[in-house]
Amino acid sequence: MQQLGSLGRKPWAFLDTYRGKLFMGQWPTLPEMFTITCRRYGERPCFTIYEPDRISLSYNESLEKIKAAARWLHARGIKKGDKVAVTGKNSPEWAVAYMGVLFSGATVVPIDYQLKNEETDLLIATAKARVLFVDEEKFDRYKNGDAALEEVISLKKGVGTYVYDLDGPEAEIEAAQSEDLAALLFTSGTMGNPKGAMLTHENLVSDSYLSQGHLDIFHTDIFYALLPIHHAYTMLAVLIESLSVGAEVVFGKRMVTKAILKDLKEAKITMLLAVPLLFNKVLASIIRGLKEKGPVVYGLISFLMAVSGFIKKVFKVNPGKKMFGFILDKASLTTLRICICGGGPLAPSVFRKYNQLGIDFIQGYGLTETSPIINLNPKEHYKETSVGRVIPWIDMKILDPDERGVGEVAVKGPVVMKGYFEMPEETAEAFTQDGYLKTGDLGYLDNEDYLYLTGRAKNMIVTEGGKNVYPEEIENEFQLFEEIDQVLVRGYTAGKNDRAERIEILVYPSPDFKWTEGDELAAPGEELVKKRIDSIVAEVNQRLLPYQRIERITLLGEPMEMTTTKKIKRGTL
Repeated sequence: MQQLGSLGRKPWAFLDTYRGKLFMGQWPTLPEMFTITCRRYGERPCFTIYEPDRISLSYNESLEKIKAAARWLHARGIKKGDKVAVTGKNSPEWAVAYMGVLFSGATVVPIDYQLKNEETDLLIATAKARVLFVDEEKFDRYKNGDAALEEVISLKKGVGTYVYDLDGPEAEIEAAQSEDLAALLFTSGTMGNPKGAMLTHENLVSDSYLSQGHLDIFHTDIFYALLPIHHAYTMLAVLIESLSVGAEVVFGKRMVTKAILKDLKEAKITMLLAVPLLFNKVLASIIRGLKEKGPVVYGLISFLMAVSGFIKKVFKVNPGKKMFGFILDKASLTTLRICICGGGPLAPSVFRKYNQLGIDFIQGYGLTETSPIINLNPKEHYKETSVGRVIPWIDMKILDPDERGVGEVAVKGPVVMKGYFEMPEETAEAFTQDGYLKTGDLGYLDNEDYLYLTGRAKNMIVTEGGKNVYPEEIENEFQLFEEIDQVLVRGYTAGKNDRAERIEILVYPSPDFKWTEGDELAAPGEELVKKRIDSIVAEVNQRLLPYQRIERITLLGEPMEMTTTKKIKRGTL
């Protein structure tokens, strides 16, 4: 277990100045952390948006609105231990609501805004949320709906009660302690019995500072909140990291390349955290533009990129920013200081090309249950095939390693969740007897504590966009189709250089179904069966979220092997 970062960093040392004054113990709570930052950088910009016009709140202005929201919640009986849900598009209002809940002493429940209404209903009910902050599109449904909510607040001005208009009388609010629950994040799918990871203030605050042991961030940085902010990755690595050092958060509204590049340029973004899908698209655009200049120019630039990458890797000097400034400027990447990729597998070639172009590009690893960051590649000593070095204070080990040292990754430390909300059996199953969290991922560690992932112990599929897909949820959609006897959903990769998973379905058609062509019975010929299965999959895809949709169909001539409890043996396929 490392006590310091990769270069002896201890970026949390400044907290000693405030310990015993603004907070007690090892780590401040999130409200205490924000208060400390306001003391240090109160006049600096905090929450900013550029669409349609630039609107920005300073740290002090944000603190005023956050405290007013907390007073309003307190006046309505919200207290420590209560749950308040927040769902909506990325915005300063979302962040104010999130922090307002925490300042009231309560627990925040961030919910994916892209979920279907009934799925959101289930999560609200499971969390026992008393109040909901929601965007304008869904405000009326929840304000007039059947959900057992005491209050519904709009994150958009002009619709119902607006978050910025909230206030309440001064009061002694019982503050949460470091070990108290800060956020309840649902990690698994929303069908059946959702799992809510219980993350404490200590989990989130310690992770925000300990991850800085491998990466310097500054109050002058400008982070781009582009990915959905309810997700642990963006919530911690963008929002909370920014607030921990006094940096600015710019909220992106649309996952459209043109809009993203416009924001990057106008806002002078220095920290871009995204998933492989976005980085792949931007890089493909750059490479396409270079190839259009002809084979000679493209060949020369490719050679110079290789030289730049070698110099950076070996001599720790970054010549790429100057060498390829004209390329970066055209791609609106000039101001970027750091790019961080997480949430899914990234091809080492993509990692390499960004670094060759002069961008400090790194990747990390974690999961919701670990707040989420547990590995991060230091830009001074990155390894392109690794997901990063174990961050300080985290104890990582490999369970039951094979002859190559590969086994299930397990971790212990201040970033690890308390457990799953009201699910003692699932919580017990997630930990080893000596208290290590089992990640469900397979990998190995080198002699410098860099982690290399080799696969997943369970069935979960991680798409190129960083979304977790649970095969059983998709399989359930096919239960009522008589034409299908067996169905299995799994991930596949398109080629050896493409590590991102796509979704495939294996179908064994029912041998007993009476196939028809028009109004007449027909022999179940291959073309007829394929046509009908294709139409069924297309129908199901319409009901699924975009990242869950099936891309490849394989028809089987023989049934899949099953257990005695009639479950398909996935391991035999």
